[in-house]
Amino acid sequence: MIPYGRQEISQGDIDAVVDVLKSDFLTQGPMVPKFERVVADHVGAKHALAVNSATSALHIACLALGLGKDDWLWTSPVTFVASANCGLYCGARVDFVDVDPHTYNLCPVALKEKLELAREEDRLPKVVVAVHLCGQPCNMQAIGALAREYGFSVIEDASHAIGGKYQEEFIGNSRYSDVTVFSFHPVKIVTTAEGGMAVTNNDDLARKMDLLRSHGITRDPGLMTHEPDGPWYYQQVDLGYNYRMTELQAALGVSQMQRLDDFVARRHELAKRYDQLLAELPLTLPWQHPDSYSGLHLYVIRLQLNEIALSHQAVFEALREHGIGVNLHYIPVHTQPHYEKMGFQENDFPQAMAYYREAISIPMYHGLSDQQQDQVVSVLKQVLGKPT
Repeated sequence: MIPYGRQEISQGDIDAVVDVLKSDFLTQGPMVPKFERVVADHVGAKHALAVNSATSALHIACLALGLGKDDWLWTSPVTFVASANCGLYCGARVDFVDVDPHTYNLCPVALKEKLELAREEDRLPKVVVAVHLCGQPCNMQAIGALAREYGFSVIEDASHAIGGKYQEEFIGNSRYSDVTVFSFHPVKIVTTAEGGMAVTNNDDLARKMDLLRSHGITRDPGLMTHEPDGPWYYQQVDLGYNYRMTELQAALGVSQMQRLDDFVARRHELAKRYDQLLAELPLTLPWQHPDSYSGLHLYVIRLQLNEIALSHQAVFEALREHGIGVNLHYIPVHTQPHYEKMGFQENDFPQAMAYYREAISIPMYHGLSDQQQDQVVSVLKQVLGKPT
């Protein structure tokens, strides 16, 4: 089975983790700060806070931005549930903005229309989570302008996008946002097995997120309510969580970051080959905005079902039966039972549903060989009834 995505672990990665296992610190040592600095320097951010998952990073970002009861968080329906759940964790209410039919990202035009109506109804969002689906950045300049006009904060959910660029700058510099979040899950571009990170240029947000990821505890006398009792002293000054990353994960992350540019460059080579090899099939191939250099976590095809004898499900199942480990990213969040109970209906976001009914993620990862990619293409042609 050729998977849709997988990690690439080198001997250098293994050696880096083994070195930590032999060291004095398995947690709360020097590797996490080193990993944070490596990522921050690469993307051009002032602060980086490593945590145990991108979900945790989204949660502490929302909390640091003051999201709470009766506030609104808006995001895209075409995302993993964590992009929306982070609002619920804070006691906020969640709504969605339909996607652009070309990029499948949150649509700035739909966002503006929804904001105009929300202002009249006094239900403007406090936070908008802009998801960079597949690694392609949202139209952040437009979203940033709307944030200034309507007074909401912006989190970039760049779980798919580390190593990508927007307007010639690395995603994560937060030029148009308050916080950017990365994921280091195994199928992502860079992995720490499990892990995530929040990056920001805001000193106050960084301080808050630093507390929130570690129980709300500090050893900084400047944050305490009185002079320390002694060198052993710490204070819990906020209610936080145990969201820390281990030294093992950070060591793997530091080693992986050395190959980030190569990882993304190879994904672009593969995407270019797919674009050429699949051009004559009844498929809609990924469109890349000229302002973007995608991280290319995923390569999503859309079936032109009016030109194909099989159904969406039949094509998906046939590909798996022939050894191609396709997937679907994602089931629109508003159709999940937990969200349906809040009153959302399937056709509330028609572009998201149109995408869902046609989309298939085909294999895309650094270690995918040209021969394996040729096999993917050959099977696709066979399943779609086209000559190979």
